Formats: sequence, C-alpha cells, structure tokens
Amino acid sequence: MNGTKFDTLREQVRGQVITPGDADYDAARAVHNGMIDKHPAAVVRVSQVADVMSAVNFARDNSLDLAVRGGGHSGPGFGTWDDAVVIDFSTTTGVRIDPANKTARTEAGATWADFNHATHAFGLATTGGIIGSTGVSGLTLGGGIGYLSRKHGLSCDNLLSADVVTADGKFLTASESENDDLFWALRGGGGNFGVVTSLEYRLHPVDMVHAGIIIYPAEHAETVAKFYREHLAAAPEEFGAFLAFHQGPPVPFLPEQWHGKPVCIVVGMWTGDLAEGPARWQPFLDVAPVAGSMVGPMPYPALNSAFDPMYPKGLLAYWKAAFLTELNDGAIDAHLEFGRRVPSLQTAVHIYPIDGAVHRVGVTDTAFPNRNARFSPVIACHWEDPADSEANIAWVRDYAAALQPYSETAGYINFMDGDDMSKVAENYGPNYSRLREIKAKYDPQNLFHVNQNITPA
Repeated sequence: MNGTKFDTLREQVRGQVITPGDADYDAARAVHNGMIDKHPAAVVRVSQVADVMSAVNFARDNSLDLAVRGGGHSGPGFGTWDDAVVIDFSTTTGVRIDPANKTARTEAGATWADFNHATHAFGLATTGGIIGSTGVSGLTLGGGIGYLSRKHGLSCDNLLSADVVTADGKFLTASESENDDLFWALRGGGGNFGVVTSLEYRLHPVDMVHAGIIIYPAEHAETVAKFYREHLAAAPEEFGAFLAFHQGPPVPFLPEQWHGKPVCIVVGMWTGDLAEGPARWQPFLDVAPVAGSMVGPMPYPALNSAFDPMYPKGLLAYWKAAFLTELNDGAIDAHLEFGRRVPSLQTAVHIYPIDGAVHRVGVTDTAFPNRNARFSPVIACHWEDPADSEANIAWVRDYAAALQPYSETAGYINFMDGDDMSKVAENYGPNYSRLREIKAKYDPQNLFHVNQNITPA
C-alpha cells in the first residue's frame, strides 16, 4: 500500500502516520537490533488509546500484518515487520505514582529508566530489567526477570491490571476481578492477546541499595561460579545478584590491562539494611583474586541503568535462553568453555536467579510456567561489524546446545530469537492449551502474530 492509502488512518488518529517516502521513515522503522531491516507499510506513533483502536481496526480491515513496539528491544525485531502497520508507543512514556497505595500506572512506551526515575522519587520500585532502555510492557508480558526477582517476584507477578485493545478494536481492562482470563494470559503470554496501552504495578520500598559489581580474571571463574551457587542458595532474598561472563568493560574501577579480556563477574545488590551491605558482599571479595570492583551504596535506578552506555541502539544482536533447576557442575563447565570465548565487548552471558518469591507463585497461577527453575541463563550476543555475524550466531547456538543437557525443556520467552518459534509450545508447557483457548477468545484470527506466537485453539 502506498502512503496515500493511509490518508483515512491519518484522519482518524492524532499521532503521526509515517510511510515510505517520508523523511523520517528510516528512523521510524528502526528497532534496537541492528540486524533487523524491515520495511513496514506505516509506522503509527500513537498519542492515545483512540489512536491504537484506529490502527488496530485499520490493519484488520485491510488485511495488513500488525506489529507493536514499546521499547523496541525485542531480539527478533518484533517491533517492526515488512508491509505491516506498526503501532509505535515511543511518544507515550508517562508514569504516574500513587504513593499512598504504593502503585504505579505506566503508559506502554515507558522504559525501565522512565519507570525507575518516577518511582524512585517516592522511595519505591518493582522488579524491572537489567538495561534501563528496555521497554516496561514487553519485559512484563514475557515474565520479567530482574534484580528484585528473589525478593519481589517477576515483573508480571507485580502487575495489578492492564488496559488492552483487542483484535476487534474494543478497549478492555484486565485484572483479577475483570476479564481475569485475559489478565492470566498477559502475565507471561507476551503480546498475543491484544495491544496493552497501560499497565498498573504493585510497588515496594526500594530506595538506596548496597550494590556490587565484582570482576574476576577468567582463570578463577570455576571457583567463583561454584561459590556463587552455594552462597546464593543460603542467602536472604534481599540479596539479588547474577553471575556473568563478559569481556572486561572499560570502566574506571577495572585496570586497563583487563579491558577486553575474558572475565567472570558477579553483579547485584543488597536491599536490606544498608549497614549490612559490606558484610553481604565481603565473601565475594574474598573468594578469589579480584581484577576490579565497585561495591557500595547507590540509588536503585543507578544500578538498573549502569550498563546502558554499552548497549546503544543499532548493535547487531542474537540471543538464546534457558532455565536450570540447578546450576550443576555440568552447566558450569559449559559456561566455562564458552564464557571464556565471549566474542565481543558488548556480549553478555548472564545467569539470573529466579528462586524465592518467584517460587511462591504456582506453575499455573500465571501464564509464566517456569516456577520450579532456580536460574535462567541468557546468552545475549551483541556486536558491531556485520562481517562477524555468522561466527557470533554460531557461537550462541553452540553455547545453547552445550547447556541443553542441563536445561529444562522451556526457555525464557523474552530472550527467544526469531528461529525459536517452533519451541513456543514447549516454552509454555502445561499452560499452552489454556493460552490457546484464551487466544481463540480474544484474537481468533491471530491478528497479533508478530511475536512468539500462540495460535488460536
């Protein structure tokens, strides 16, 4: 469809409708992953819910594919699509706090940096991602693992309600008391059931935290990994930290001799009494020789966005993820083998803990079923030169294959890539049949298929 075909839609929305030939089309079609080069028919920068309803109706009535973009961080680039209508929330980023009830209502385009900035003013937070530029809505709909998971559960566990535009263009609110089947599906089922236009969250008292970023030479990674496994099993839930494999980042507290070299890292925070912070981190400073460290009090949003400068929009990216019921010696060996060969400065291999509060939610209580796993390793490869793409993708696939014998059948939806579509049923396990039924109720024609797609029953 050429640009003039969208004149009807332009008359129906207050936002901007951008089509090929418009000066800002190339910027509008770009998502975070520089490997994605899609050419949508139109990008609709919505300004309000009415725009979303019009865009959904237009796409459906004209038999056009529909993509939805919040933060644009989707590894497979699901925030855009060839010849599709793209609903772009980049101009709707408001966050409103109710400090008395400890809740937050956020628009669908907000990032976790937006969200944390708003909530921190009141000494409050909820579980968010590791990168501040990640979209709030996308992370939540896929589950939402973060620093606060052990203490406060996943992002989706803290979701209280969501406003949704469904495939028939209707506006619904989903919560425990209203459209509860839809609410169940949204908490882990991704963008399969409608366009979420706002989300309401439960907040928790989180203000200053005692953060730690401790970097070790790769030769000590086995010692660190086994200590991390044992220490975390006994640590209070206020201690949230992940194990990581990187190239040494160019940060002030790491001597230059380690920049770009293979390293093992422990990153996280203590959210209990700040006075206990030094003692909580000292075991990690003692377990092995440290190449560099930064340990001390800081505002929670500062840690939550500490790595943002390393991940600008446009890096090439390819991801895989898994779930582990235990970080056994076999899984550690696989990480040691591949973690020492991290191919780029921006590549991040993180092993996130998801025990504690995550386990206090039942397997079928939300669409996110992975309540028995204790860790979620993610392999997020990022690089700059397209000439490195083939080798880096092969490294990710080989790494994931090496972890597979120690992993659960399911993987983390938020880190599935475009070639993982065949695993959707496995990823949802015992919840897949119910998700298909709910999909059939709210989106029987599968209008919302540009995602890790759940087909209607």
